[in-house]
This record gives sequence, C-alpha cells and structure tokens, in this order.
Amino acid sequence: MIEVQLVDAEDNPNGSMEKLEAHEKGALHRALSVLIINSKKEILLQRRALGKYHSPGLWTNTCCSHPYPGEDPNEAAKRRLQEEMGMSSELTFLFKFQYKCDFENGLIEHELDHVFIGKTDDTPHLNTDEAMAFKWMSIENLEQDMLSYPENYTFWFKLIIEKYRNEFTSYF
Repeated sequence: MIEVQLVDAEDNPNGSMEKLEAHEKGALHRALSVLIINSKKEILLQRRALGKYHSPGLWTNTCCSHPYPGEDPNEAAKRRLQEEMGMSSELTFLFKFQYKCDFENGLIEHELDHVFIGKTDDTPHLNTDEAMAFKWMSIENLEQDMLSYPENYTFWFKLIIEKYRNEFTSYF
C-alpha cells in the first residue's frame, strides 16, 4: 500500500492516506513533477503507461509522482526519476502550485505539485509500468502541439507549460 503526504494549502503536512483513496476523495496531497532538458534545449516527455489509473497514454513531463509521507520532495524527485526513467540528474527546485482536476473515471487529482528541473543528454531507460514511450521536444514545438492537440497531454503538464513557462525557460 502506497501512501501520500496530505498537506494544507501552505504545504504543511497534516496526515497521510493511501494513494488511491486520496484520489477518490480529492484530498490535497504533495506531488512532484520533473522537467529534464538537454543541450539542444529540448524537454524530455514521457507517455504514461496504459495501465495508469488516470491519464493513461497521455504525454506529460519527464517524471511525475508523489513523495512518501515525510520524504523530502527533492529526494523523492531524484528517486522517481531513476525509478520511472532509469536516469539521474542534479535537480533544482523551481516552484510549487496547487491544482484540482476531476477525471472521467471519478478520480480527483488535488495536488500541491513541487516542480524540479534538471539537465542531461542521457537516454532514458523506461520502466514500462510507468511510461510507454519518450521523446524530446523544443518548448516552441511543445506549445504548438499542446494548442493543436490538448487532449494528448496531462492536465498538470498543460498547466506547467501554459502558466509557468517563464519559471523554467531561463534554464534553456
């Protein structure tokens, strides 16, 4: 049983809950998103595995997950980057934001997302339970594709690109 760290709107821990239950109840919890960029100024995207309980088969940021209760988000981001994508990078914390999204299957994503960035030209080695494909895209091509085909991308990744682009483009 995997638990997530419940938090208040200021990111103060206030308990834990089993991950699926948190998504069934829409309980606010910590999440993390990692953006990896390469020397060509491209972002590494992953396509979520079809077995994921929400947003299966959609393109998203390099790595997205949840810290364990009491786990430092930066350490969790490094751990999950290795577990999902089979790669490592020094990560820099960028910002955090809160969002809520209701899915067609009845689950509710209500997260306080910690966003990190790293740089590497390494080739990912996918954990196919997590991701079914990857690709590198320039920010300009990504933004154009999101406008043309928004249904191909996760809710939170679209928010990161649309609302917080200026928070990370200085790293390119």
